[in-house]
Amino acid sequence: MPEKKDYLSIKQWSEEDRPREKLERIGAVNLSNAELLAILLGSGNRKESAVALSKRILGSVGHDLGKFSKISLQKLKAFSGVGSAKATTVLALLELAKRLANSQLPTPIAITNSQDVFYILQPLIADLAHEEFWILYLNNSNKVIQKRQLSKGGITGTVVDIRLILKEALEQSATAIVLAHNHPSGNLNPSTEDKNLTQKVYLAAKTLDIKVLDHLIVASNNYFSFADEGLL
Repeated sequence: MPEKKDYLSIKQWSEEDRPREKLERIGAVNLSNAELLAILLGSGNRKESAVALSKRILGSVGHDLGKFSKISLQKLKAFSGVGSAKATTVLALLELAKRLANSQLPTPIAITNSQDVFYILQPLIADLAHEEFWILYLNNSNKVIQKRQLSKGGITGTVVDIRLILKEALEQSATAIVLAHNHPSGNLNPSTEDKNLTQKVYLAAKTLDIKVLDHLIVASNNYFSFADEGLL
């Protein structure tokens, strides 16, 4: 005997309340986050509708879209009703959203402050679950010549080779550089290792007449600037 459902499936809802029909009628911008996610999932499970399931998934990250963008395949599949097909669909869309944000992000004509640096790098590294170290190479007018991922590490750190930083700077004829890396934990306080590395790069670059303008630690919606805090 089939198990009796104790909820109304979306097909049993009034048409004006169904997520797909609502999107067609009033536009995606007017749907809730849970309703948009429910459209991607397509269906729920035996005990809850796609919308109810979506609310539970979003609730697991405190309804924080920044945290949701970091959700893993394994965590999604742990929810009843979310198999590989649904989970990979959601992750693919999240990745496309990140790439779209990056492709539409204009590079400032010149770096004038730490916010300009954050504006460039936030879409690239803010919501990663691992650490990455990036360099911005600037010309004499502080215009960005190149932005480059120097290294990619684990949750708590990544290896930085100062020789590679300066080699690229010379090849790009850069007169200044900006260092940046993310903290997946969201803690913006620089570690002793962060401070020591910054000082080493600063001193090494100075011998080549290359300025280190700043070092940013980036999190989802905020950052720490060594220059702003008087540490450079």
